[in-house]
Amino acid sequence: MKTIHFVIAVALVLLASCSAPKNIEYFQDVENGTALKLLESSAIRIKPNDKISIVVNSLTPELAMPLNLPYVSTRLGQGSTATIGVNSNNQNGILSYSVDADGYVEMPQIGKVQVAGMTRAEVSEKVKQIIIEQGILTDPTVVVEFTNLAISVLGEVSKPGRYAIDRDVYTIYDAIGAAGDLTIFGRREAVKVMRVENGEQKVYTVDLCNAESVAKSPVYCLRQGDMVYVAPNDMRARQSTVNGNNVLSTSFWISLASLLTTVCVLIFK
Repeated sequence: MKTIHFVIAVALVLLASCSAPKNIEYFQDVENGTALKLLESSAIRIKPNDKISIVVNSLTPELAMPLNLPYVSTRLGQGSTATIGVNSNNQNGILSYSVDADGYVEMPQIGKVQVAGMTRAEVSEKVKQIIIEQGILTDPTVVVEFTNLAISVLGEVSKPGRYAIDRDVYTIYDAIGAAGDLTIFGRREAVKVMRVENGEQKVYTVDLCNAESVAKSPVYCLRQGDMVYVAPNDMRARQSTVNGNNVLSTSFWISLASLLTTVCVLIFK
């Protein structure tokens, strides 16, 4: 009789390991109509070594042209030419300025402009005011775009990789969406975000199952250079064991079937 109880107990433990994990669904702490208080929205701010494009337009295009990066034709061979910007970076066809170590870019006619620590909108307004104050144009329109800002998403996601920041506020949900969401094997309650701050790499942990904690996290809004890492859950860890005896392996189900057969024989003997 003791043998039967022991075998049944082992079978129950094995079957329990097949149950669905609880930490799968996002936003488990919210209901319809729940209002979450977010931390102050953190727009992307430009840092040294970033690359940005600054394009000045006007109702009089010929007056605005000298304010933009100049173009020159470069011969590539066999009669081909390419148009590039002088003292600029030509990335994906976009002419851009490199922000120097002191946080400046140097624009034609205007000279050096401090941009580090500013948002796109702030840089646009600053350049516009400089142009007006110097009497160059009275109606400038200044468009500022990011050209190399990106974050990385690694681990248990559908499409790990490096993703460009294409908006002023880029959240952790944007990053996860760009990477095709977490796989079923990703730990939703312990997503890590690595961020370099003041010369140190800090690690933050985010619980995607708890919407309120995500909203209050300092990494809810990501910054350029952040790295999001999704660790594997226990099911994935079991799949990496040496003998491969996990809930998805053939050997597991053969062992379980053999155990249940033994139980039935002992019970009905």
